Amino acid sequence: MTYWLLNLCFLLPAAGLLAVVLLRRRRSGHRNRGFILRLAGTAGVLLALTAVFDNLMIAVDLFGYNPERISGAFLGLAPLEDFAYPLAAVLLLPALWELLSPRAAALPEENQ
Repeated sequence: MTYWLLNLCFLLPAAGLLAVVLLRRRRSGHRNRGFILRLAGTAGVLLALTAVFDNLMIAVDLFGYNPERISGAFLGLAPLEDFAYPLAAVLLLPALWELLSPRAAALPEENQ
């Protein structure tokens, strides 16, 4: 099994769950533009941190990759496949937060 195939096991469900959240938000009248911009900003920061720290950890030999299971495309010393995990986190965690948080309409109002 290649790392890309393994990554699909995480990325596809995360992207699907985020799509469900975006559709639910749209139907309930919420605007998705700000939500998506925040996700993109978070993804940028996490991917930059991943690039820096994965390259450092690979450079000091904390871990390595089986060359037969990676695509051969690298960003520094880190294979591109390694960036799928922070991306999956950016897709999955906000989606779960939205789905599992109580609805504002269900909360009692403070100023009654």
